[in-house]
Amino acid sequence: MSLEFLAPTELAAVVTYLEMRVRPDVTVPPSPLRLDPRPAITPAAYRTLFRAVGAPWLWFSRLIDSDATLGALLHDPAIALFAILDDHDTEVGMLELDFRTPSQCELSFVGLIPAYAGQGHGHWLLAEAVTRAWAHPGITRVHVHTCTLDHPAALATYIRAGFTPYKRAIERFADPRVIGALAPDAAPQIALLGTPGSPAASCE
Repeated sequence: MSLEFLAPTELAAVVTYLEMRVRPDVTVPPSPLRLDPRPAITPAAYRTLFRAVGAPWLWFSRLIDSDATLGALLHDPAIALFAILDDHDTEVGMLELDFRTPSQCELSFVGLIPAYAGQGHGHWLLAEAVTRAWAHPGITRVHVHTCTLDHPAALATYIRAGFTPYKRAIERFADPRVIGALAPDAAPQIALLGTPGSPAASCE
């Protein structure tokens, strides 16, 4: 066993990659929530939604993209983005499906705000995600990845939904709270060692 120490401005996570190569028999359970397509969302509106859902788990990759880069992605017809709305039309989650690789779909981002976690809504959302992914013509593989900074139940939930883990990697990156992509009080369960505004080696 060996240890590799990180700078105070860095974080590391173990990423697990999962895939599904056979269309499962999925029944989408009833839910008070609904998916609302957002094909023309602006980068600013996307970042607001992304931050609301992902900040508790230090999602930051889309927050550091330029408007031009993010806008090109969001308006790509092979990207299917949905906001999740409650019965008051409040945004409480997001689902992003990426069909840019022929015959494949990546569940790029799947999540709910913390207030809706642990109530069975995640089961509904993942069933919707898998159903919509396989409904796309010609799909032979659906894949997703999660990491040790995500919700503790994420990996087990994907496996129960029929995904099979097939590889792992270690991801090392600048703490997004240090580089200013997220507020210093985001994800308090993950210790903040660096000082916001400190030089950081990388944010990739």
